Amino acid sequence: MTTAPTSASGADTASAIVDTARPPVRCDLGRVGIWSGQFDFSPASVVRAAVAELDELGYRAVWTGEVKGREVLVTAALMLAATSRLTVATGIAQIFARHPQTMAAGQLTLAEAFGDRFLLGLGVSHASLMEIRGVAYTKPLTQLRAYLDEMDRAAREQYRAVPPASSTRVLAALGPKMLELARVRADGAHTYFVPPEHTASARKILGPGKLLVPEQAFVLDTNPESARELARRHTGSYLRLPNYTNNLRRFGFTDDDLVGAGSDRLVDTIVPWGDPDVLLGRISEHLDAGADHVCVQVLDADRRGLPRRQWRELAPALLSLG
Repeated sequence: MTTAPTSASGADTASAIVDTARPPVRCDLGRVGIWSGQFDFSPASVVRAAVAELDELGYRAVWTGEVKGREVLVTAALMLAATSRLTVATGIAQIFARHPQTMAAGQLTLAEAFGDRFLLGLGVSHASLMEIRGVAYTKPLTQLRAYLDEMDRAAREQYRAVPPASSTRVLAALGPKMLELARVRADGAHTYFVPPEHTASARKILGPGKLLVPEQAFVLDTNPESARELARRHTGSYLRLPNYTNNLRRFGFTDDDLVGAGSDRLVDTIVPWGDPDVLLGRISEHLDAGADHVCVQVLDADRRGLPRRQWRELAPALLSLG
């Protein structure tokens, strides 16, 4: 890892950071992976079986997040130990869930133990989730930059275990300043709840050679009423978070689109529904806009279940993309 100096003023702008070279990314993500926040609701034995099946089906990456459930680096270790080829990525590890030295040690431990099969996605998260941890959500850009400084210092000066040959990290980023921070202080960005237009804009900010990984939600259902009902259960929870609504406004969505669980226009943009060809079309839009990898979040009527049936059904189509 490398550390870039910050300006003396500490201004809340990523442009104050000197760009630093990082080694080429070596994680083998493929073009499409699976994203799920549902693993917490299954016993560890089921999680192991589910990711082993993803590995056997041929998926090359699985992403899992961190809210109020399992510690995400422990979950990553559980998944890595249950698979042989699958890359496991955190989307995301919340920075204030652990000290920077602990985050650095966790990343380096997993990267050394499992090679290039671990990718650390990290970020500030949201005000409501930070309050649970007793941390004020003040200036997220400044908070994340300072955290990265401490994390890199710990990796460089304090970590005494066997180091990995390489390690990869991406930052949760939506707005231009956070994307710029991802460009200069990480290997790229993980975006969430975004239209393909955001992917095109993010690629311009990141430039070439940086990972850009958008999440794409999807409902495998060709019935408009039932599909949108399930999609709205998803959009309604995120439209309560200002980070996402502010970002959507940048791309032409209005207050009318953001009311309640969202207009049909917003729902169909953020959560397309239909058969596998519909999903392939949306993924292609992200890839054409500059994404390197799209992680698909398949929604299921069972709030606590894993959509393993859909993962199986979608595998031939998704894996055809490489």
